[in-house]
Amino acid sequence: MNIKSTEYLISIKNRKGFIASGVMNVDSYDDNEIIAVTRLGFLRIKGEELHIISLNLEEETLEVGGHFISLEYFEDKGTKLRAKSKGILNKLLR
Repeated sequence: MNIKSTEYLISIKNRKGFIASGVMNVDSYDDNEIIAVTRLGFLRIKGEELHIISLNLEEETLEVGGHFISLEYFEDKGTKLRAKSKGILNKLLR
């Protein structure tokens, strides 16, 4: 099943499981915050013991585990440039 489409979906299960479509990259992450680049701008995920379960850039999906406290969208002037960049995960894999 190809999830990549024009729709943007977020699913949260019991504040402990999170799946999002439309994710183009992960800008930064640690145990308390993940910043993802989505088709709708940056998405800040705050919580405790956060961890990336899977990131599929071809299908534009992100799955995160942990305890979620908040989700927040924000924009900045470099959104388009960051979306085009390789991102922190690709830099780590070099």
